[in-house]
Amino acid sequence: MNPAKIIGILLIAAGGLGLVFGGFSYPKESTALKLGTLELKVQETKTVNVPMVLSIGAIVMGGLLLVFTRK
Repeated sequence: MNPAKIIGILLIAAGGLGLVFGGFSYPKESTALKLGTLELKVQETKTVNVPMVLSIGAIVMGGLLLVFTRK
């Protein structure tokens, strides 16, 4: 398999995951208060939404890479 086919498969998989889940979230830790050696940390959950157009575009581009890189 050449690298273009691998990238095509990864794009199709990422686009499919974007369509199924619609986004992802991750924890972010920040310092809210610091008094000398005492620190108060806050952990928030940030959410990133993946647009449907981006997911569909990744699937199409991955398909095009698979089709046009045949030998």
